[in-house]
Amino acid sequence: MRILFLTDNFPPETNAPATRTYEHVLRWVTAGHSVAVITCAPNFPEGQLFSGYRNRWYESDDVDGIQVVRVKTYISANEGFFRRTLDYLSFMFSSSFFGLFQSRPDVVIGTSPQFFTVCSAWLLSVINRRPFIFELRDLWPESIKAVGAIKEGFLYRLLKRLELFLYRRADHIVCVTNTFKKQLEEQGVESSKLSVVLNGVDTNVYYPMAKNSALTQKLGLDDKFIVGFLGTLGMAHALDSVIQAAELLRDREDIVFLLAGSGASKDSLVKQAHELGLDNVRFLERQPKSAMPALWSVCDVSLITLKDQPLFSTVIPSKIFESMGMGLPIVLSLPEGEAAQLIRDSGAGLVVQPENPQILADAILMLFENETLRIELANASAKAASSYSRQSQADKMLACLQGLKRK
Repeated sequence: MRILFLTDNFPPETNAPATRTYEHVLRWVTAGHSVAVITCAPNFPEGQLFSGYRNRWYESDDVDGIQVVRVKTYISANEGFFRRTLDYLSFMFSSSFFGLFQSRPDVVIGTSPQFFTVCSAWLLSVINRRPFIFELRDLWPESIKAVGAIKEGFLYRLLKRLELFLYRRADHIVCVTNTFKKQLEEQGVESSKLSVVLNGVDTNVYYPMAKNSALTQKLGLDDKFIVGFLGTLGMAHALDSVIQAAELLRDREDIVFLLAGSGASKDSLVKQAHELGLDNVRFLERQPKSAMPALWSVCDVSLITLKDQPLFSTVIPSKIFESMGMGLPIVLSLPEGEAAQLIRDSGAGLVVQPENPQILADAILMLFENETLRIELANASAKAASSYSRQSQADKMLACLQGLKRK
């Protein structure tokens, strides 16, 4: 089968969409399928080109058997609604144009969170007269409204109409949570064209391992109890509450908060920690994907947070699965929903009220002081990882594509 996949994030970018896409299509190529990925020059989230890349009109390379086509876009940091929208629109136009010159696919996939990439996939599917698959990673534009980047006015209503248009035009929609599927059914989307393929973890890469002593020494964190938030430091993550929790624990010299990554909120978080004079908060720049297992290994607890907004009850942060792969106890601070239930059912961690620094600090202190509980949660976390292997999730999505091709 020949698959054309459109995504504006792809390795060496390390965010969840880039990782999921790469790890799925790599397995499809290994299974004997032909995959072309149309993407842009890597720049997320800082809006700065990664070393060794240029923002060219067209560039095609073979990456582990995947044909990776990079097209020119307007590049912007992951902040500011207007400039990000220009970024998204430029990718929509350039991917649509250069997609015309690719070999005719059997199926065309477009992945969110933003929907302009999906528009391009729909257009190319129409031109090629081939099935269109919408991979729904986020309930956009609800997610940008939830973080205050857009208000419920004309533009919001226009984006909602685009959303419903794409749902109707898709031959199949692959949702990343069961809650997304349920919400689409409530909007009138037929169940027969909906599937759920959760995020997952490559258990050959992420697995329980001893602390990387060279890294803890380099970071000056030997003999520290490390609470790690690894990933995008974005507007949705309510990380100001994490800084406030760190302030509450500032006298506990053995507990250190490690925030590793980049994003729209990083500068304000660094400023906040500096103004509070917090020695127990460390910031680390975004790391390459290959360095992530070692970085996870130094953590004693994985911290996963989102804002206290109803929309975030529908998501399952991908960091949950990497944390499980590493066998880490998880402190999950987000609204009650599918992710919270997953943690409770697996026994992999503690679920606490979002945006409540005192409750968050209490949960961390409990794990610090109760080694028995910490080990129990860690063991359950590692056990749960096998249920979410990336291979099984990639196979599940491939079955959806093959079913459409047969039609």
